[in-house]
Amino acid sequence: MGLEFKKKKIAARKSTTRLIASGFALIILTGALLLTLPIANRSGHGNLLNSLFTATSATCVTGLVVVDTYQNWTLFGQLVILCMIQVGGLGFMTIGAYISVLLKKRIGLQEREQLVESVNTLEIAGVVRLVKKIVQGALCIEGLGAVLLSCRFIPRFGVARGIYFSIFHAISAFCNGGFDLMGVNEKYASLVAFEGDIVVNLVVVTLILVGGIGFIVWDDVVRNKWHFRKYLLHSKIVITTTLVLTIAGTLLFLVTENQAAFAGMSPSEKFLGALFSAVTPRTAGFNTVDTAALSNSGKLITMVMMFIGGSPGSTAGGVKTTSMVVLLFYAVAMVLNREDINLFGRRLTNEVVKKANAVVIINASLSFVATVIIMTLQPLLNFEDVLFEVLSAIGTAGMTVGITRELNIISRVIIIVLMYCGRLGSLSFALVFAQKKSALAVRQPQEKIIVG
Repeated sequence: MGLEFKKKKIAARKSTTRLIASGFALIILTGALLLTLPIANRSGHGNLLNSLFTATSATCVTGLVVVDTYQNWTLFGQLVILCMIQVGGLGFMTIGAYISVLLKKRIGLQEREQLVESVNTLEIAGVVRLVKKIVQGALCIEGLGAVLLSCRFIPRFGVARGIYFSIFHAISAFCNGGFDLMGVNEKYASLVAFEGDIVVNLVVVTLILVGGIGFIVWDDVVRNKWHFRKYLLHSKIVITTTLVLTIAGTLLFLVTENQAAFAGMSPSEKFLGALFSAVTPRTAGFNTVDTAALSNSGKLITMVMMFIGGSPGSTAGGVKTTSMVVLLFYAVAMVLNREDINLFGRRLTNEVVKKANAVVIINASLSFVATVIIMTLQPLLNFEDVLFEVLSAIGTAGMTVGITRELNIISRVIIIVLMYCGRLGSLSFALVFAQKKSALAVRQPQEKIIVG
């Protein structure tokens, strides 16, 4: 009976995963078609591949671009991109369910099960309430962020444009989208003009972190306030890991970039630059310092951060913080010859370890294959730059050292696939193509091999 229930649960999960994959693909294609319209392009005509690349990057909240967002797209095109970022960040099923709630439509058991998979929550009970909190909380946080950013953008760009820029960048930051409109001053400039602005830096960093810790963690913090002991194990791991990565990343960048990317800056500018550089690879795509100017050490740290990404059930990508923590403590348990993996007084299941292993190996394998193919197609490109671009795409980080526009057609298609895979989740992407599991009447004999 238990085995039959498990099979049904796996089948339902695959069905939901395919639905989510199809939904994101449909949104991307719709967005790409809208961006090809003359009304969306300042030149009056659209390039289908550029539109598809931009639509994928926006929907998968990545931030990689082949054309400058402000200088290439009209107001209509920018709003299409903004809508895709919002839908991609919160999830189309989450937004759809919230609209159903507003219209007082009944959400059945099957829809609730799909929502559990969509928002990556742990249980079906209260999932509709969680959806309401996600959408309402996101709008409130984005609104507050826009108000704070307007204090800097209105004096610089005027009232109308300042308000619009504030809303656009608040949504893009919270959803970890990485798209910006600073091409109004200079192409592909991102937020470099605000490298020493405390308000812009801290607001954007906060929006990125809040969007990247996950909706379950929000709910847990709201319910239990500052009582850390009452938090779910998941929340404890996410919050602790996020703090460690942010603090350690800031210190590392202060050391590695002091005489490199941060040369000539004041101490406060160096600190803001280090903090921003530690947060944005997970996985926001903005930058206040020229990414290409980072030292080799800084680029390596950034690549590691992009690979890790944010946390499950959030607007961020990557293999996720929890996966890395699980594998780290699994390795520690093996070294110490411990049978169990214990964290915060709780024992992790073998299923979690298997899933974390699968996610990391699939992401690493896809990154390796993509890098080899792009380097074979374009051997003149620098290896480190290609690897940086690939990790940025699959981690939906959106950072680049400037080679995105140099990629040929096939390389761009590869990056598009990686962004889609990164937003969907590498394991979920694999499940889309997985065949139905066949029950074996006889299990194969077991034999040991030497490992390590």
